[in-house]
Amino acid sequence: MDYKRYLITAALPYANGPVHIGHLAGCYLPADIYARYQRAQKRDVKFVCGSDEHGVPITIRAMKEGITPQDVVDKYNTIIKDSFAAMGISFDIYSRTSNAIHHDTSQAFFTKLFNDGVFEERESEQYYDASKDIFLADRYILGTCPVCGNENAYGDQCERCGSTLSPEQLLNPRSALSSAVPIKKKTKHWYFPLDKYEPWLKEWIVDGKKDSWKPNVYGQCKSWLDSGLQPRAMTRDSNWGVPVPLADAKGKVLYVWFDAPIGYISATKELTNQWSDYWCKEDTKLVHFIGKDNIVFHCIIFPAMLKAHGGFVLPDNVPANEFLNIEGEKVSTSRNWAVWVNEYITDFPDQQDTLRYVLCSNAPETKDNDFTWKDFQDRTNNELVSIFGNFINRTFVLMHKLCNGKVPPVKDELINDADRQLAEEIKNAKTKVENCLENYKFRDGLFEVIDLARKGNKYLQDNAPWSLSKTPEIQLLNQGRIDICLHLCLQLTANLSILINPFLPFTAGKMIKMMKVVDRILDWENAGKINLLKIGYSLRAPELLFRKIEDTEVAEQVEKLRNNLKQATSQKMEQNTPPVAAEAAPQPKPEEALAAPAQKPEITIDDFSKMDLRVGTILKAEKVEKADKLLKLELDMGNEIRTVVSGIALHFKPEEIIGKQVTVVANLAPRKMRGIESRGMILMAQNGDGRLIFVSPLEVADNGSEVR
Repeated sequence: MDYKRYLITAALPYANGPVHIGHLAGCYLPADIYARYQRAQKRDVKFVCGSDEHGVPITIRAMKEGITPQDVVDKYNTIIKDSFAAMGISFDIYSRTSNAIHHDTSQAFFTKLFNDGVFEERESEQYYDASKDIFLADRYILGTCPVCGNENAYGDQCERCGSTLSPEQLLNPRSALSSAVPIKKKTKHWYFPLDKYEPWLKEWIVDGKKDSWKPNVYGQCKSWLDSGLQPRAMTRDSNWGVPVPLADAKGKVLYVWFDAPIGYISATKELTNQWSDYWCKEDTKLVHFIGKDNIVFHCIIFPAMLKAHGGFVLPDNVPANEFLNIEGEKVSTSRNWAVWVNEYITDFPDQQDTLRYVLCSNAPETKDNDFTWKDFQDRTNNELVSIFGNFINRTFVLMHKLCNGKVPPVKDELINDADRQLAEEIKNAKTKVENCLENYKFRDGLFEVIDLARKGNKYLQDNAPWSLSKTPEIQLLNQGRIDICLHLCLQLTANLSILINPFLPFTAGKMIKMMKVVDRILDWENAGKINLLKIGYSLRAPELLFRKIEDTEVAEQVEKLRNNLKQATSQKMEQNTPPVAAEAAPQPKPEEALAAPAQKPEITIDDFSKMDLRVGTILKAEKVEKADKLLKLELDMGNEIRTVVSGIALHFKPEEIIGKQVTVVANLAPRKMRGIESRGMILMAQNGDGRLIFVSPLEVADNGSEVR
């Protein structure tokens, strides 16, 4: 299809902290490269983003810092926006979901669905703090972790042992707002019937996107669809967010994942009065750039919302990246194991393109990748400096020395096969890079640009114009060949400025300044041409495009990471340590430490009936890369083969458990662990000595048999 306009979105970052390089590599840098390329093609492009300023993470941060949620979003919106600008992320608008135009837009969207009878009203019981007169989100509930005994575990996760929890599992639960014991109270919410859109989603995604979407995106969507979709609540009980626009909805706000993607629409409205051209006309190409943790929201839930509303275009593509780890470990904001963009800009002023280069050349496009400061140094010094920067600098130095600082002439009769081959490489590079960018293969596209510079270096070395000018007499005899060589190298330099511009815009700016040309030369239509710099045109003296990264800088950054981790760990230990009593509590004897854990609160038969327990047989077992505790298991469940990730690697070798029958919680919601979607949980018993034992049928049972 011939698109008349391109609408490019990048995931709205939560305004509860700065952005780190994992965020940049995940979606913002590839989105910016794509937007810059489309602009160079002279296409009608709108690149929109903004801060996501609602939801529990904002209120949690406010509570921790003793300030209001508005103070939090004002603070971090500024930090995030400035970080993006400093890194050259060229949004046409960076908006905020706290803006009035967003509240109006998302409320109007909700009202349209409500009036059309799309929502289902449901009542349920949720935890409630009577002293504060407020319903509690999971993160507002604290208690004792049933796994490790941490007395300050959250209602959704224990940050000491990493266990995923629900408020019902906590021992001695209390409100994080008042320390009062929460009670269960009925509340009403509006649910979006995602299950009713399942047939349409299957047709749209499974039949229509299999060949065009990235395998990781398509695979995750298909897995969700295969598991069956369920209605999802689109409202929450809270005093922070977009108020639900209904008379009987006091104290309720729109679910953050309902209003956040509508932020793309409201930002476009804020940007241009012609916003509907970009959102409602079929000849618009809508592309969402996100991280893999947002795939379901952008590929299933938001498209279903748009479909239910009617009149909106649907995303043509959602090129989600995987995660970027830091020095072999997963990024963790709570442990401060991250490279923060605002701190990088302070530590490495005027080195934005260096980071852009490293993050793109090591982008996690198909799998999780690892950022290390040593790799940062190696890629900078061995590729940016030694290949790209070296070629540009040598070309300009030699041009000033041997051609009087001007673009030299070309004598056609002296052109040889090597010259013609380089000219052909320049033309081919445009096609190669263009194909990569059109297909969201930014890492490959950047490689092609560097490879062209590498070929330029080889051409320059093979022709060695310096050896043709050892004396004035020798230079006079060889000036024709010298001119041809440096003329082609200068034309190659002009082409490199065009091709590198989407990736390294600051570098392209320096290059066109050195060439004394206007930025129109960076239009994509000029790529591949070898007559961009006119013969006899004077050029400026060279300036170094990049500098080498020193060993001391790498060591300082690694030490900074370690110190941040130590400090964060120390603070967390202090937060998780119970208050000291007037008299120290007696320490348990060894035999007491091995006693059975306290029994969990009583449940009813109705609670138990919600669990779907099935028998499965382990067909395959393998260690999960970079995860000491995890095994990836393939289970025969009777009517399907299911993948389950289980934390039993310290207790069993993979080869020991092949063929073992196990009891599986079959209806547990899917969960991503180390990039692998786990669909279920194996039941295990734990002895007093900590040893795990399978909960298995006494006799061989049919796979898929129900356990009652």
